[in-house]
Amino acid sequence: MFTGLSAFPLTPMSEQGINEGEFIRLMEQLADAKVDSIGVLGSTGSYAYLNREERARVAKLSVENAGGVPIVVGIGALRTRDVLVNVENAQQAGASGVLLAPVSYQKLTDDEVFGLFETVDRSLSVPLCVYDNPGTTHFEFSDELHGRIAQLPSVRSIKIPPVVTDIALARERVARLRKLIPSDVTIGISGDPAAAIGLSAGCDAWYSVFGGLFPKQALAITQAAQAGDTQQALAISDALEPLWALYREYGGSLRVAATIAEITGVVSQSCLPQPLKTLQGVDRKRVEQIVEQLGLG
Repeated sequence: MFTGLSAFPLTPMSEQGINEGEFIRLMEQLADAKVDSIGVLGSTGSYAYLNREERARVAKLSVENAGGVPIVVGIGALRTRDVLVNVENAQQAGASGVLLAPVSYQKLTDDEVFGLFETVDRSLSVPLCVYDNPGTTHFEFSDELHGRIAQLPSVRSIKIPPVVTDIALARERVARLRKLIPSDVTIGISGDPAAAIGLSAGCDAWYSVFGGLFPKQALAITQAAQAGDTQQALAISDALEPLWALYREYGGSLRVAATIAEITGVVSQSCLPQPLKTLQGVDRKRVEQIVEQLGLG
């Protein structure tokens, strides 16, 4: 399950609640594309902005409408108590796995993060992916901490931040982590612009925002890298550079992905939880032009 393309869709919503019809359509699109797994309630799924009941509902809808594709449900929360509730709801919904980020307001220590994963591990009957995303959690994992957590029985994957653009250095980085974790724990790359390099450098999976909207194109990159055709994987990714440039300019993938989803009619406007907003005005026009340029509409 924690190999290949794991597509992370948006959770379309308004201040009145989740747009269930639009979410179901996103799930059906990913199921039809035959992605390897679907990650719901990650950062792209706006998990931090949803209450327990809304998160439980998203987990249930995702499993019911995934056409048998494995579902990985994000369970992160500020308090361990709430993480454990999310664990139970995800497992009751029939999730194939869970994704845990060490969410914090006060900066966490390494021992606190290990204690979180250790506690959650005792409550799990499904495998877990460690979500290493310092851009949102403001916690930076060391490779040593990853190695320590990876010994827990439920841990089966580590979702790492983007690797460097030099493929030789990227291979060294993946190899360093690989030496510290069990052989049955996979390494997955996040950060869409770095995915082709990460996969070609030895990562087993791509945890992908882009794949949540454009699974066929993301699968083409993934499958080329898996086949050892680094040149083809990089060529497909390089052709998407105008999109990757938007990620860098607008502070990440969420606002860009949500804006594209609105522009292409996949979701209603506005689809993000307030106070977040999709891009408007001149910025939105620029996104529209790049969507048309790349043939993503």
